Amino acid sequence: MRSKALAAFAAIGIAALGLTACSAQPAAEEGPVSLTFWHGYTEADGDVLQEIVDDFNASQSDVTIETEVKTWAVIDDTLLTALSADQGPDIVAMPAERLPVYASKGAFVDLSDFYASADGNTAELNPQAVEMVTVDGAPYGVPTGFVPLSVFYNKTLFAAAGITEFPTTWDEWVDAAKKLTVDADGDGTPEQYGMVLPDHATVGNGVWPSLFYGNGGDIVEDGTTAVIDSPENQETLEYWSKAVNEDHISPTGIDGVGADELFSSGKAAMEVGGPWMASVSTENEIDYGIAAIPAGPKEQAASAIGVSMAVTSQADEAKQKAAEQFFAYFLSTDVDTKWSLGSGWPPLRTDVPAEDVSANPVVKALTEISETSRALLPGVVNSTDVLTEMDVVTQKALAGGDIPSLLSDAQTAIQQTLDDQ
Repeated sequence: MRSKALAAFAAIGIAALGLTACSAQPAAEEGPVSLTFWHGYTEADGDVLQEIVDDFNASQSDVTIETEVKTWAVIDDTLLTALSADQGPDIVAMPAERLPVYASKGAFVDLSDFYASADGNTAELNPQAVEMVTVDGAPYGVPTGFVPLSVFYNKTLFAAAGITEFPTTWDEWVDAAKKLTVDADGDGTPEQYGMVLPDHATVGNGVWPSLFYGNGGDIVEDGTTAVIDSPENQETLEYWSKAVNEDHISPTGIDGVGADELFSSGKAAMEVGGPWMASVSTENEIDYGIAAIPAGPKEQAASAIGVSMAVTSQADEAKQKAAEQFFAYFLSTDVDTKWSLGSGWPPLRTDVPAEDVSANPVVKALTEISETSRALLPGVVNSTDVLTEMDVVTQKALAGGDIPSLLSDAQTAIQQTLDDQ
């Protein structure tokens, strides 16, 4: 998907950058301003989003929004081509890691004035969710989803091991995982792992960044500087490599899909995942709990998965203002609460109490731990390439590779990737 998108950027990037100038002189229109909104919400979240759009349309007579549902991949593959032909949407939603790519091509409108206005309903947004949509110091979108990775755990296996409280620190976490690891025949390959810690291609590629954060480390600073080669990250990799290879709390060589399979089959007692793991657990009749990723030596933090929506440069000034009117409506307290309950993700606002979304136990649990959320590689255009380099480090480190050398090589490769943005 990325390669197709980058090919499109190379072919039509200049045209995309010229969109604003082409639309600077809008013709006068009568009646409400009509906006086209592309998004990829196709499940229950899509139904509630359509309800919100319909309610917005009915709430006033100045703006009408028409939605077009496409897959996220189709949006990514066709957006710039459509915009260059003046056939694209006025509003578009997409996974947040893609937003910097389009912002860097001039395809999205700078929303600084919207965020500066008291009418925008942005003051109470999760600050990290705002960071997620910020590129070169300016916001180019508004969040529609921001959820921290969390630990899903098997309550039945916890009870069998005599563990009554979920661990809150790394040491407690590893200790619990040891108690939950079962190697009945003593062959060195447990029939049941205390946890499954994938070492590459993890959910949103956020598992290892979460662990790096916990020990005061990071991957990139300010969207431009590689910092993966640090004493903190070396300590983190050594700590978890020891827990996996010496204590056998998790298998090695596992990716995110394999981790899901182990947890859903009851062969792993804990997994770091997203809210969809609730339905996976239910489908597999697992009595599950949700907890925050335990605190590392320095802090408690979890990488967050996000989705954002933006105003495209195809929209003239009147459409931009109309889009901002919808954004303000979407970010109001009542609508944010409705969207949270319907989408299954925590509220975007920090002033929505967990009890207000208690009708959805998963949302309530995630809301209670939402303060641990950290934006993953905010403002980094080539984020996928950066995370690919990180995967090399984590996979080889858990396979017994030389950690200092791996970090040094990754530092060079990631910095080159950032310089090439």
